[in-house]
Amino acid sequence: MARREEGHIRQRSQGSYELRYSLGVDPETGKRRTVTATVRGSISDAKKELRRLLHSVDQGAHVDPNRATVGEFLERWLADWAAVNVSPKTGERYGELIRKHTIPFIGNLPVQKLRPVHLSSLYAKLQRESGLAARTVGHVHRVCHRAFGHARQWGVLPSNPAEQVKPPKVESTEIEILKPDQVQNVLEAVRGRFLYPIITTALATGMRRGELLALRWQDVDMERAIVRVERSLEQTRNGLRFKSPKTKHGRRTITLPSFAITELRAHWKAQQEQRLALGLGKAAPECLVFARFDGEPRHPDSFSREWSEVARGLELKHTFHSLRHSHASQLIASGLDVLTISRRLGHSGPAITLGVYGHMFSNTDDQAARALDVAFSGRT
Repeated sequence: MARREEGHIRQRSQGSYELRYSLGVDPETGKRRTVTATVRGSISDAKKELRRLLHSVDQGAHVDPNRATVGEFLERWLADWAAVNVSPKTGERYGELIRKHTIPFIGNLPVQKLRPVHLSSLYAKLQRESGLAARTVGHVHRVCHRAFGHARQWGVLPSNPAEQVKPPKVESTEIEILKPDQVQNVLEAVRGRFLYPIITTALATGMRRGELLALRWQDVDMERAIVRVERSLEQTRNGLRFKSPKTKHGRRTITLPSFAITELRAHWKAQQEQRLALGLGKAAPECLVFARFDGEPRHPDSFSREWSEVARGLELKHTFHSLRHSHASQLIASGLDVLTISRRLGHSGPAITLGVYGHMFSNTDDQAARALDVAFSGRT
């Protein structure tokens, strides 16, 4: 389709540009309709946004930023930004939070009239009328903060109203950790089942569910007793996909304890025997460590249901993620420093580790005082 006139860009002030472009001829008046929009950023940002706007006009999907409702803007944001900048799983979650908990309440409001008070009222209604937990309302706030932040960058809003609103406070909850006797009960309950080697590896490494299900034999070096975390398995409405870790620290190498090596060797042998019996041949390096019997990936949701059945049978309320917490608690109890623990868990930094497990670190302030005595007073 031939593109309409390219539009114009005019700098209004430092870091602010006015875009002027045509929507074509109005069928009712016969006059050409021209609209403007403001973009904050560089000239490159302005050019990129003008191209996007012109493309939306050509495709018949244009929404005038001066007339759009909150609902129209959020749908556009999901389609134009979220769909290409976050993982499919995250995009699905954003869509759910927006379409289920945001648009029904403030979707008809003109986006340029959106104010902090509207978001404050939204959060109160979600708790009071919809019965949402404070944590879920916090998720709504974060997605609104991100979307309306882009509205400000794109010139749709003069400021981000979510910056001036605080989500409801979330009461801290105790992290679920399996006690040693509970761990033994779990292992006895799943011994001989496909869950057994996955659970032992989870306890030994603290790896997440998706990381374990994406693990390949080429990522395991049993001679050096290490496992490399290179990717994760994600389940979306469109099926399964392998993805890279969210942060650079998510891609990491973990040293394996001896019991994990023993179990992985036994699992390797059993898997090869099963494959040969099924006529599949020996597993190649790229084959999954914890695959289904036919070599295909296990569905994360189905795997979690299997775990839940085991937990219910043992009268445990712990999720599979509790194994990761249990791993971390043992590292902390052993006196390992927070930086090492953070890197082993694949956190983006020690601050994340302290935020989750800080209460587990013992108070060693008395040791600090003694250390200062030794260093500065000459006493031992």
